Amino acid sequence: MTMETRASSAPLAIRSADSRTIGGYAAVFNSPTDIAGIWTEVVAPGAFAAALRNGTDVRALYDHDSGRLLGRVSSGTLRLREDDKGLAVEIDLPDTQDGRDVATLIERGDLKGMSFGFYVTKQEWDETIEPPKRTIREVELFEVTVCGDPAYTDTSIGMRSLEEARTKRRQNNFNAAARRLAMKATVDLRQRGVASKA
Repeated sequence: MTMETRASSAPLAIRSADSRTIGGYAAVFNSPTDIAGIWTEVVAPGAFAAALRNGTDVRALYDHDSGRLLGRVSSGTLRLREDDKGLAVEIDLPDTQDGRDVATLIERGDLKGMSFGFYVTKQEWDETIEPPKRTIREVELFEVTVCGDPAYTDTSIGMRSLEEARTKRRQNNFNAAARRLAMKATVDLRQRGVASKA
């Protein structure tokens, strides 16, 4: 399984007078996002509930770089919660070069949003519309990231997921058709048996 990343266009904000706590949304619920013109994607309310309950030590990073750590759940420097809008994030920035840079860049308006890294554990695809729509119902959450230009770059992973959904639907359709044929054959045989006895 490969981790995917998705972005949020919700703006970042300074939450403390000393510029040390920042906040924003790593994901916004029910907000359709075009993924490279191939499909539309929404994150459903509750998608992060299981991940937040299970106590995963999610990290806050700068620009998806694991070497540029800004906070983490286990130390209390990263706080995550679901609300009606989405996945709310608060980070107590460290007194490091990256921490100071992030605060300055947010104040200047240079850092535009957040992103999150995840594995999908529950999803639905609707192919009755064009482009198809993917609804993410549940994820394993690994990181939230402060970034200058949030982007959707993991189309290959989503494409594999779409193909898996199509293959599963084709198999289900095939199995259903095979069951219907078997039932029809059984009924035909019974009817022939009744007819031959008469």
